[in-house]
Amino acid sequence: MRPTTTPIGLQLFRTSKAVRRAFDNALAEAGGSIPMWLVLTNLKASAWRSQHDLAGAVGIEGPTLTRHLDGLEQLGLVHRRQDPANRRAVLVELTEEGHAAHARLLGVVIGFDRRLRSGLSAEDVTQLRTLLEQLEMNVGL
Repeated sequence: MRPTTTPIGLQLFRTSKAVRRAFDNALAEAGGSIPMWLVLTNLKASAWRSQHDLAGAVGIEGPTLTRHLDGLEQLGLVHRRQDPANRRAVLVELTEEGHAAHARLLGVVIGFDRRLRSGLSAEDVTQLRTLLEQLEMNVGL
């Protein structure tokens, strides 16, 4: 039997893809990207994070993070050094330029969030969060 409406999972996938594309485009206009934003905002929250901890916080594998950090370091946005307490660990910190880039991208993120919430009441946003949490629980992640 064919569904008469679009399955909720497919609608959510399409919406998620559209929102991600629009968010990435907004960040790109300011010289950023979603991976750059995730790394910078996580480093802003905690100075000198280990590369391993940062990968977990951002939700990506270590080698992928290394590639992103290489690029951010070339741009002068982050600095890496060996952890003196654990020679196998690498610590990552925002540079002065990294703090400035974070502030610039934060303005974009806030503006994008306003755009995304346009036409939604506070109650709508609360209900949306509740529904998204329920969907996440339903799939067991």
